[in-house]
Amino acid sequence: MNYINNLPDGWTIYIWLIAGAMIVVAVIFAIRWAIHNDQFDEDIKYLVFDKDDKDKMTEAEFAKSQQVLKEQMEKREHFLSMKAKEDKKAHDRS
Repeated sequence: MNYINNLPDGWTIYIWLIAGAMIVVAVIFAIRWAIHNDQFDEDIKYLVFDKDDKDKMTEAEFAKSQQVLKEQMEKREHFLSMKAKEDKKAHDRS
């Protein structure tokens, strides 16, 4: 503890600079992850609707909703098939 008390004035700014740099790096990695995992998909709002909500939307919105839902289900099926292959591969190794 005596070592810290003997340091010259102004040393704490370096700790703040290092902490700030670590935060910036973490934010960059988080944004990169979000981009690769479709976290900035503006069409996600259409997934809360189903066929019973047709009367609450215009024809264009309903068509867009159905298209987005179809694309999301295709992504889901692809993800599940890839996960099943990975699980099978892991099971075969053990």
